[in-house]
Amino acid sequence: MNERTVFALGFFDGVHRGHAALLNASRDLAKELGCSCGVVTFENHPDALVLGAAPGLINTVADRDLLLRRLFHMDRIISLPFDRTLMRCPWQDFFRRLVDEFGAAGLVCGEDFRFGARGEGNAQKLSAACEENGIPCLVIPQLRDQQQVISSSLIRQKIELGHMSSAVHLLGHPYILTGTVIPGHQLGRTLGIPTANMMLPQELVVPRFGVYACKCSVQGKRYLAVTNVGTRPTVAGIGITVEPWILDYEGDLYGQKITMEFYKFLRPEQRFHSLEALRQEIFRNAQQTRELFREN
Repeated sequence: MNERTVFALGFFDGVHRGHAALLNASRDLAKELGCSCGVVTFENHPDALVLGAAPGLINTVADRDLLLRRLFHMDRIISLPFDRTLMRCPWQDFFRRLVDEFGAAGLVCGEDFRFGARGEGNAQKLSAACEENGIPCLVIPQLRDQQQVISSSLIRQKIELGHMSSAVHLLGHPYILTGTVIPGHQLGRTLGIPTANMMLPQELVVPRFGVYACKCSVQGKRYLAVTNVGTRPTVAGIGITVEPWILDYEGDLYGQKITMEFYKFLRPEQRFHSLEALRQEIFRNAQQTRELFREN
């Protein structure tokens, strides 16, 4: 038998403010019961099998786990592969698995939660099953912001449109992206703007192409960064890259993992008539970034 745990149930893409209500409730209930807290989620989006196509995700699985542990102090994260066996699993069998295999001492879900074959399980059936088995169950109402339900789909839309400040507000934390620095053309170094290069993972939503005010974590230290997302039209770039200029950092980053935190969209990606014009604009964006974080 696994350790007794109060589990929040859901996909938790983005780990946004609506999710926070579930996670905080699970942590409070776990403290009351004297057990651990955690989540049961999925490695891949259920829509990929159920509907035949999945939306671009806000976070990679690794970044989602990072947020769950760092911001909400989840003790256990159980990520299940959403395959055909799980898709066809009756909701009653899935409930028994939560209790018997994972050691659920309590469950927390949103009011719109669906689970089991054909989505036949819902919050009401889960509550009834928990009551029959003497397990506490909390159903959390949807959280709204200015009359809109806070959802992963709404946040994806904000990111795609470049409304990063709004996305950050709905998330309750910056939009993050962790990746390994790969070699680039090193053109930035000749301009006095040495940049790191990362590829945007294919499963993620594509932010609006342009320049963002960011912070970057490198070996446990955080730096301000000016970050271009796009195809670098001035220098005939190929493929979608995330290219931060990490301000006040000196050193070789090739092969290292860095975590980007996106806060604000500064301008669209554009083609400049010369490299000098590009250089001057990036320096202006750097000053904007410094002023943004100085004010906040």
